[in-house]
Amino acid sequence: MKKLLAFTLAVLMLLTFSACAQSDDPTMPEPPAEDASDAAPSEDAQPSEEEGAADQLTLEQIKADGKIIMATNAGFPPFEYIKDNAEAGVDVDIAAEIAKDLGVELQVDDMDFNAIIPAVQNGKATFGAAGMTVNEERKQQVDFSIEYVKSAQYVIIAKGSGTTVDSLKEAGVKIGVQEGTTGQFYATGEDIKNDEASEDVLSYENALIAAQDLMNGRVSAVIIDKLPAESIVAANPDKLELIPEALTEESYAICVKKGNTELLDAINATLTRLIEEGKIDEFVINHTAAQ
Repeated sequence: MKKLLAFTLAVLMLLTFSACAQSDDPTMPEPPAEDASDAAPSEDAQPSEEEGAADQLTLEQIKADGKIIMATNAGFPPFEYIKDNAEAGVDVDIAAEIAKDLGVELQVDDMDFNAIIPAVQNGKATFGAAGMTVNEERKQQVDFSIEYVKSAQYVIIAKGSGTTVDSLKEAGVKIGVQEGTTGQFYATGEDIKNDEASEDVLSYENALIAAQDLMNGRVSAVIIDKLPAESIVAANPDKLELIPEALTEESYAICVKKGNTELLDAINATLTRLIEEGKIDEFVINHTAAQ
């Protein structure tokens, strides 16, 4: 009985204390019900065209920032390479002209070729310019400017080796390519290895490293675009040569984030001017001679 009485008194004291504590503290308001407009979007929700347009970098914003950012891979002479610890090349000169026409500064970000399109897509770069070939796969990811250079895929081989295009198809014959380029697509495609995962196709950060491995005998050939191929051979005339026939023809353009027509129009205006003035041909000659 005493135990029951003690328990009852303890409960009464606890209830009294709780009531006092509640009366001494200010009443906390109930959180408002979540408004339908504030609710997190469903995973299936897609941005509207208006939202997509609002997400684009406008020329007004570019001019307010005072700069444009060019994403490139500086191992692709004469279009982009390192000279005196800075990026140089045909595409860098073109980008400088775009910056001049917009009245802003140019910042060049050197990165892996495979990182260029993602950098443009996520806004880390204003545009990509890296001797980039226009193809259907890339057109699904970014928008392209007008084409400003015609090119082709060529094969560099060791001088006097007698290597042929047909011999590249044989198992065990190693081919060097720049990672993510059309040279890689061609080497792994049906015309050469016919195997996207072929262990005979070695991908490199840039064409210069691939060419170095060719000279060291680690690969039998390098597949790369015409002008870089010619520049590399011209710099190593005693060690390298070109197979004279082109593998395929293609064109270069500048890429921007999908839907950014305002920026694309500005880039196209600069490219049109440079083409009409013969400046791009001049840039190519100057940077080819500089190799």
